[in-house]
Amino acid sequence: MKKEQSAKAIRTRNDIIVHIVLAILAVIWTFPIFWVVMTSFRAEKGSYVSSFFPKSFTLDNYIKLFTDTTILNFPKMFLNTLIIAVFSCLLSTFFLLSAAYCLSRLRYKMRKPYMNMAMILGLFPGFMSMVAVYFILKAVGLTEGGMIRLALILCYSGGSALGFQIAKGFFDTTPMAIDEAAMIDGCTRWQIFTKITLPLSKPIVIYTILTSFIGPWVDFIFAKVICRANADQYTVAIGLWKMLEKEYIDNWYTCFAAGAVIISIPIALLFLKLQKYYVNGMSGAVKG
Repeated sequence: MKKEQSAKAIRTRNDIIVHIVLAILAVIWTFPIFWVVMTSFRAEKGSYVSSFFPKSFTLDNYIKLFTDTTILNFPKMFLNTLIIAVFSCLLSTFFLLSAAYCLSRLRYKMRKPYMNMAMILGLFPGFMSMVAVYFILKAVGLTEGGMIRLALILCYSGGSALGFQIAKGFFDTTPMAIDEAAMIDGCTRWQIFTKITLPLSKPIVIYTILTSFIGPWVDFIFAKVICRANADQYTVAIGLWKMLEKEYIDNWYTCFAAGAVIISIPIALLFLKLQKYYVNGMSGAVKG
């Protein structure tokens, strides 16, 4: 009896320690988010203040983002980013899932060399090719005016098929017998892919959609290289960076925090909207 009580006391103590550690980590992880949200409602201007909590709260920072467009046109930047992210997401998802399905189900001569090449290329950071990509885009006239958005969409989605490894691994778990039965019934490869494989692969489809959308939505470096001084084509990442430059930081610092909160909303909504489909796919997919 005493041994059981002692073991129970040890387990209770360990659980308390684990919960304390997790609570501390949760505070550390959420503190920057809390600070940004509080700053977005702060009435005091400038980046240097004497107190952590705002002395007064206001919605003017959010209003200014969408009304004061003479210097930094945040609504235009938001629209540019939304267009780029949505179209890049659609193309990237299609390219990646198609490539993953072909590598998982088809057998052809260059299959293994392609996978090895993609694995090697994945070891190099993407920004190594930015200068070369920029000059290629410039040569075909995609670095000026409204063509910049098309250039960014092509760049974000063009190399998406190289990230096929996770999706291919998921498709490999779907029994080949399902495909064979569908082909006996007269289905084509396209019908098998769209009507059988994808409905059974909701988790990886949702994962691909989320990552394909978040990438262009938060990217700064490549967007800055392509947009350069074309202010009407700026994305929100470039706009938020401009707000912290020395000539704007005093008047736009709290608006920067408000903008950071606003651009996080689409990502949060997208995740919340797709989360139930992710769970349903995990529980309802047929795996062998």
